[in-house]
Amino acid sequence: MAENTVFDSVFKTMVHKTPQLIVPFVNEAFGRSYPPNTPVVQFSNEHEGLRGANIDDSVFRLGNKIYHVECQSTSDSNMVVRMIEYDFAIALEQAIAAGEPYEMDFPSSCVLFLRHTASTPNVLSLKVNIPNGESFLYEAKVVKAQTYNSDEIFEKKLLLLLPYYLMRYEHSLEQIAHDNIRTAQLVEECVNLNARLANTVVGMGNRLLYEELIELIIRVSDHIMAHYKALQGKVRNAMGGEVLELLHERAERLEREARAEGIQQGIEQGIERGIEQGIEQGIEQGEADLMAQLKERGVDESVVAEALAAARASRNKASEEKQA
Repeated sequence: MAENTVFDSVFKTMVHKTPQLIVPFVNEAFGRSYPPNTPVVQFSNEHEGLRGANIDDSVFRLGNKIYHVECQSTSDSNMVVRMIEYDFAIALEQAIAAGEPYEMDFPSSCVLFLRHTASTPNVLSLKVNIPNGESFLYEAKVVKAQTYNSDEIFEKKLLLLLPYYLMRYEHSLEQIAHDNIRTAQLVEECVNLNARLANTVVGMGNRLLYEELIELIIRVSDHIMAHYKALQGKVRNAMGGEVLELLHERAERLEREARAEGIQQGIEQGIERGIEQGIEQGIEQGEADLMAQLKERGVDESVVAEALAAARASRNKASEEKQA
């Protein structure tokens, strides 16, 4: 998976599946004071730009204001141009939807930089000159994820930044992976992050949010530590990945177990019913019932057919041995 795809996927997952994380981020980025339970109204995430580009990160409404947030993992000198293009498209779309008399309201915009350098600006700005000789200054806020330490993230409830927290170490991974002391320090930090996250969200009765954030943290850490498998495994374990079992891993495991259990129970029920009836019709009916049950469970018909064929072969062999 491409790097940008990993980071974008994590961001979009948080914005669209855990929108409660948006409110404290907006409060921090724009100096607002929305209550934690403020409803987040999501807009369509596809807005056609002037050059055909799609806006696909996050556009939403809090109260009576529209916000637009872009997540950027690398430096881009054209970012301010992209932002004003996107914001113009959003404002135009809203104006057309409202109808005459037309009036355009630009959204409050922000770029979340997952990485930054000394040259990364604190605000994106662009001077717009209009024909009558007047001008206005377009600005988009900038948030630099790596400027926030863990204390600030938890104190300000900026859990939206947490999945990207370990990116601050990506340029030191070679040294960390080959230094037992530094490895132990990183593992200890991950254990502390896990504990603080649990105290913050599980303590409020939101176990699901805890599990989702752990999964996203591990998704990013797996990506940046892909070349350091031993370190990757230790970080996974420290973040609770091995104990917690990631959501998709759990789903896959439960599906496998249900499939195996369903096939075994179905075969036994089919054979038992056939034996009880003592006639081939009973066996066939039992197998038909089994097929219907397992289809409802989503088990592939070819898998069931193979299992039934094996059961019939075993039954025939036992019958022949008994007659002999």
